[in-house]
Amino acid sequence: MNLKTLRFLLKGGGIFRAQESSVAQSPGIQRQLEIYRKGVLGLGPRFPMAVEDLERNAQRVLKREAFDYVAGGAGGGATVRANRNALETMYIVPRHMRGIADRSMGVHVFDKHYPTPLLIAPVGVLGIVHKSGELGVARAAASLGIPMVLSTASSHTLEVVANTLGKTPRWFQLYWPKDRELTASLVMRAEKAGYEAIVVTLDTFLFAWRERDLQNAYLPFLVGDGLANYFNDPVFRESLKHSPEERPLEAVRHFARIFSNPALTWPDLKALRKLTKLPIVAKGILHSNDARQAMRHGADGVIVSNHGGRQVDGAIASIDALPAVVKAVGTRGPVLFDGGIRRGADVFKALALGAKAVLVGRPYVWGLAVGGEAGVRHVLQNLVADFDLTMGLSGYRHVGEIDRRALRS
Repeated sequence: MNLKTLRFLLKGGGIFRAQESSVAQSPGIQRQLEIYRKGVLGLGPRFPMAVEDLERNAQRVLKREAFDYVAGGAGGGATVRANRNALETMYIVPRHMRGIADRSMGVHVFDKHYPTPLLIAPVGVLGIVHKSGELGVARAAASLGIPMVLSTASSHTLEVVANTLGKTPRWFQLYWPKDRELTASLVMRAEKAGYEAIVVTLDTFLFAWRERDLQNAYLPFLVGDGLANYFNDPVFRESLKHSPEERPLEAVRHFARIFSNPALTWPDLKALRKLTKLPIVAKGILHSNDARQAMRHGADGVIVSNHGGRQVDGAIASIDALPAVVKAVGTRGPVLFDGGIRRGADVFKALALGAKAVLVGRPYVWGLAVGGEAGVRHVLQNLVADFDLTMGLSGYRHVGEIDRRALRS
């Protein structure tokens, strides 16, 4: 290739210029051009494009127990596989000649506008994956304007993560502890730090039988990982005879005693409702009756989720549970979705079945493992671009047009 041709291509000639002029604002086209232009110079993507390849790279760089903790599911992993199988056996029926040059991926959730239907799912203990932990994720999220849902079990405090996110929307995921004062303290801290919703996880009042973690004899919390929000909470610290810095094992034991309360029932959700004016989102809903109960007792929305297959081996795939939950909730609040999201087509399918927005988990963790902030950004950019192109190529101009007629299962 001569220098003249190279300059022409790098400036946006040929197909590049045509693509840019027709859909200049398309994230999908922009991402493609970014990658292909570098290819002209012989430069391939820094990180793998396929999530499966990214996962394999993450497995090579992570300690076995850390990789297994993230990748593994309950029991033999049947639910992890079911999440993917259910999505892969659901088919999009593309429509054509519908004027898809100008597209919008924006959604409204709790009267807030988000640029895409994608949120970052709460994944705890990210310090075992990369030294930057949640801060690397937060920086990537902030650079793209993608909302982040922070886990209670984070390696950095919710306040530090909030500062890193800046003006980027954020929600706080709550593991509901036995100690009511600690619950109130965590919620109040989240409010003060600018979190816009409380996501209460309802499917993890017990730890599941996770064969891979048991084989490794590894639970990160028992060595103090993922406990920053607890160890820095004034109520938690006041309940200890010695500070976590002085007696870390004592603090870990106290955490183990109060982490969750299996005795909770639906009426207890009203007590949580009284603690905050923020929207409460019930996470872990798979049954239509549970969705109704959640909304009846104070939730403002729900997340259809089986915890990435980590809690009940053989549970229903999240995508299979979604339609009934959407019907049960109706217009009373948004229904969000997670479970097996790997590509733009998965996002499209969840939206077609009634999800207002979609949360992505493991893929960004693999990105974090192999590349820190840059790896997370790579995953998120690709997922947004893939969804943008899938939406357009399927014949839809904006998210609100996508419904069940787009699918054949």
